[in-house]
Amino acid sequence: MSSATTDTPAPGGEPATDAPAPTPPTGSTSTALSARRIWTRVRGAALVVAVVLIGGLVLATVRSTNAHGALDPRSTDPHGSRAVAELLKERGVTLTLATTLDEATAATTPGTTLLVTAPDLLTDAQLSTLRTAAQTSAGRTVLLGAGSPSLDVLAPGITSARDTAVTNLSPACTLPAATRAGSVDLGGERYEVAPGTTADSCYPSDGLPTLVRLPGTGTGTGTGDTVLLGSPDILHNTRLDQQGNASLALQLLGSRSHLVWYLPSLYDASADAPEADTTGNFLALIPSGWLWGTLQLALAALLAAVWRGRRLGPLVTERLPVALRASEATEGRARLYRKANARDRAASVLRTATRTRLAPLLGVPSRDAHSPDLLPALSARLPGTTADPRDLLFGPTPADDSALVRLADQLDALEREVRTS
Repeated sequence: MSSATTDTPAPGGEPATDAPAPTPPTGSTSTALSARRIWTRVRGAALVVAVVLIGGLVLATVRSTNAHGALDPRSTDPHGSRAVAELLKERGVTLTLATTLDEATAATTPGTTLLVTAPDLLTDAQLSTLRTAAQTSAGRTVLLGAGSPSLDVLAPGITSARDTAVTNLSPACTLPAATRAGSVDLGGERYEVAPGTTADSCYPSDGLPTLVRLPGTGTGTGTGDTVLLGSPDILHNTRLDQQGNASLALQLLGSRSHLVWYLPSLYDASADAPEADTTGNFLALIPSGWLWGTLQLALAALLAAVWRGRRLGPLVTERLPVALRASEATEGRARLYRKANARDRAASVLRTATRTRLAPLLGVPSRDAHSPDLLPALSARLPGTTADPRDLLFGPTPADDSALVRLADQLDALEREVRTS
C-alpha cells in the first residue's frame, strides 16, 4: 500500500466514537511527564517518608541500649520482669542471668532455683543436659509455659492439654505457696497428671491444673522439685501488683538464696540447628513496638492506595495543550492498523463510516444505517450502478492491502455518486 492512500482508512474520516487519543507527531509538545516534573511532584512525600524512617532509626538506636525482650529481668517494659527481680534482690536472693545453656548449667549449684522461661525452644539434647543439671543441683526447677516438646524430658508423668485464656483462678489445692498467695492470674498451658504420679495440682481451669509441682525422686532434705506454670503472666511487670501474683512469684522463685534466670537464646552454640524451632525465638526477640509500627505502616499504605484510587467525580472536558488536526489523527490510526496488519478492522471502519453518511442522504433512519435495509433505498437511488452495493457495504474482509485500497476508492466513488444523483 502506498503511503499516500493506505495511511488514511476512510476518505471522509471516521465516526467520533472510534477515534482514540492520538499520539502527538514528532516535533510537537508532549504531555508525558519528564523526570524533573515527576520529582517535583513526589519530592514532598519522599521527604516525609525519609524523615519518618530516619527518626525511627534514631529512636530505635537510642532505645536499643535499654530495650530487652519479654520476661527479661532487666526489662521495664509491660512484659518484662524487672519488678519481680528487684523484689527478689530486696529479699536477699542473688540473681544470675543466663542466655546460653552452658551459662545456666554452670550457675546451677546445689540449693539454687533454675527458672527456664521458654523450655519448648530447647532441643532434645539441650533438654537432657538441663535435666541432668537440675537433678544434680537438687534445687527447684520452674518451667514457664512448658508444652509437649519439653514435658517428656523435664516433667515425666505430665502431659499437656488444650491451653486456655489467662484469667483469675483460685488455688483449689493444699500447696502452701498457693494457699498463701490466694487467687492469681493463671492460664495458658493446662496439664494432665498421669495416674500414680505424685504431684500438687493447683489453679484448675475447666478441671485441669495450670500449676503443677512435682517433688524430687530422691529422699532427704536435698531433694529438689519441679514446678510447672502454664503461663508466665504473673512475672510480667504489668500484672505483678494484681491479685496474689507477686506473692506466688516470690514464693516460687525465692525459696532458695540463688536464682538462675535462663533465657534461651538463638545464639546458643549448644543448639542443634536442624531440630531447633527458631521461629518463635525470632519473633520473641522483636520488640512489640516494631510489630505495631509495621502494622501502622501497612494501614497507612492501604489508606494511601484508597486515597489515590478514589473517584474524583465525572470527567470534564478541557483544552488540550496541543492542537491536533483531524487528518493527523486519521493518519496515526491508519499507521496503527497497517502495523498490526488489521485489514478487517480497517475495512469495518471504512464501511461503517460510509453507511453512516449515506443513511441521511437516502432517507433511511439512523437505526437502519448498518442493516441490509439500506440496500433497497440505495438501489432505488442508483438504479443503473454497475457495482454491487451489498459487496461494498457488507462484504468480506479484503484479502490484501491492494484490495483494501480498492475498497476505499469504491466506497468514496459510491458516496460521490449518491451525492450527485
